[in-house]
Amino acid sequence: MGQRIEFFWDIGSTNTYFALHLIRPLARRHDATIVMRPFNLGFVFRHHNYVLMEEPAAKIANRKRDLERWAERYDLPFRFPDVFPIKTSRALRGSLAARAEGREDAYLDAIFRRYWEQNDHGIAELSGLASVATEIGLDADSFIAAVESDATKQALITETSDALERGIFGAPSIQVGQELFWGKDRMEFVEDALKQGA
Repeated sequence: MGQRIEFFWDIGSTNTYFALHLIRPLARRHDATIVMRPFNLGFVFRHHNYVLMEEPAAKIANRKRDLERWAERYDLPFRFPDVFPIKTSRALRGSLAARAEGREDAYLDAIFRRYWEQNDHGIAELSGLASVATEIGLDADSFIAAVESDATKQALITETSDALERGIFGAPSIQVGQELFWGKDRMEFVEDALKQGA
């Protein structure tokens, strides 16, 4: 059995978009299993009294240009959405509902493509998630019922609490064994950890 890569993510994270594209081929190279761990990044930010859009304007401008560089480097159709940030809890719960139906990867591909490539902030709303469900071959009504269920809401709370307990403060965060890495630009370190654990 291969090693586990725990991938803590939130759809509202630009860095997670890129990391999701980079972690999958890395996992295949090392026969590792990626365990997707959705967590509410907004709640974690509030817990740490951090407000993303209150950073200096110069830093935000540089960050946007840096994202363009990453898109160019890896030939990805990334574009910064017109509506940012968005509330992500419904989309996060959607991943748990999709997992229960064996469609988690397809769901992730769809929501990240829609938001970070197609400028579709509708994935923050139930109507947008119903459209995603239909796209990936799920019954929209049953899917939305699962997204809105108390059990799924509690599951996301549990995931977020676990992230906080592990010391996670941002997305993406990637855990291999006892090593925790933050950001899209830590893949070399993740790969080293996999080699050391093999």
